[in-house]
Amino acid sequence: MNETPVKQQNTAAYYGQAVASFALALGAVAVGIWNLEADAWVRAFLAIGVLYLTTSAFTLAKVIRDRQEAGQIVSRVDQARMEKIMADYDPFQPKV
Repeated sequence: MNETPVKQQNTAAYYGQAVASFALALGAVAVGIWNLEADAWVRAFLAIGVLYLTTSAFTLAKVIRDRQEAGQIVSRVDQARMEKIMADYDPFQPKV
């Protein structure tokens, strides 16, 4: 029997909540840095640090997702090979 895994998809509400949460967190940090009573170069340094951390988080999430998808592809190829071997095998065929 061929059991194809169902691709999980996020709902629009979950996607919207994730985007809103990210925007709110980034906005709150930006406001906090802007209102910080420090020299401009200190605020700029903190802002660059936040931007670097944000891009690093996106890159890490993409790398993890790509590795997981690659593992699923290899698993599907192995499963297809095994199904072909099992379909072609006839235990009652005389061995030559």
